[in-house]
Amino acid sequence: MAPPHTRVFFLNVGFVFSCYLDLSAKRYSVHSNTSIHPSRLADKQCSTIPKNARGIIQSPLLVLRMSKYRLFLLRHGEGAWNKENRFCSWVDQKLSEDGVKEARDCGRLLKEQGYKFDLVFTSILSRSVHTAWLVLEAMGQEWVPVVKSWRLNERHYGALIGLNRAQMALQHGEEKVKLWRRSYNITPPPMDESHPYFPEIYNDRRYTTCDVPKEKLPRAESLKEVLDRLLPYWDSAVVPEIRKGRTVLISAHGNSCRALLKHLEGISDEDIVSVTLPTGIPVLLELDENLKPVKPRQLLGDQAKIQVAIKKVEDQGKAKQST
Repeated sequence: MAPPHTRVFFLNVGFVFSCYLDLSAKRYSVHSNTSIHPSRLADKQCSTIPKNARGIIQSPLLVLRMSKYRLFLLRHGEGAWNKENRFCSWVDQKLSEDGVKEARDCGRLLKEQGYKFDLVFTSILSRSVHTAWLVLEAMGQEWVPVVKSWRLNERHYGALIGLNRAQMALQHGEEKVKLWRRSYNITPPPMDESHPYFPEIYNDRRYTTCDVPKEKLPRAESLKEVLDRLLPYWDSAVVPEIRKGRTVLISAHGNSCRALLKHLEGISDEDIVSVTLPTGIPVLLELDENLKPVKPRQLLGDQAKIQVAIKKVEDQGKAKQST
């Protein structure tokens, strides 16, 4: 009869994670990690695990998934309308002073940690492009090529563009605004030609460079629709560069980055609502040969400050009386 608690070793990203199986409760918990290198793990340490314990774990008993590629995602630095808590979307707002600082701080952090980029992808919105430039400048890598595409643009918020999130929460309720902002398959009301920002967006010369006719560009999008227009570009332009072994930075927007995370990490439609990316914080993904993450995404930097920044983003959709 097997003991009630059996120690199991897992390999992940080149290190061994040890767990204890509670056979009576049919659960397991992490006990310690990253203390033993795979070269020091003998096969016999796993051969002693009873067969009836193996069915408790869905993954194979000994799993070795090595990181082959690195991908960095970055939500642009704070924009002027981020600061004013307005739906910015496709309106071409510049970075705020804080946003410029965030981008430079991001570049300095990446340089200090020794990262080097081979290629950068951005949207065609200025705040995304400017962030990439500032990051590369701070890293001393200004020569790195930057490729732009509308398919990395922020989600099109339709008729909500220009409106204050907190005031919208007062009028429509926080849950409704949260669904508009964060849900996967709910599309906000579309922008029509009477919208005050319609001419600014659809008469902009940059949208004549797109790979679809201007009349086919979205007037509003759900996160699902963002992913639908992003994936063809990911597959045709970004993936081939990653597979060449190049280290890629995607400097984009909160929702285009969230959509890509959903695709890469297999996040459910329900759980994506809770995924928050603060401005100016680089996200590192370590991917295997099939471009699947081998470990949880890493938000790089001071973790306490990152949590404060995440809460700031989450609070944007809460009702507040304007002053």
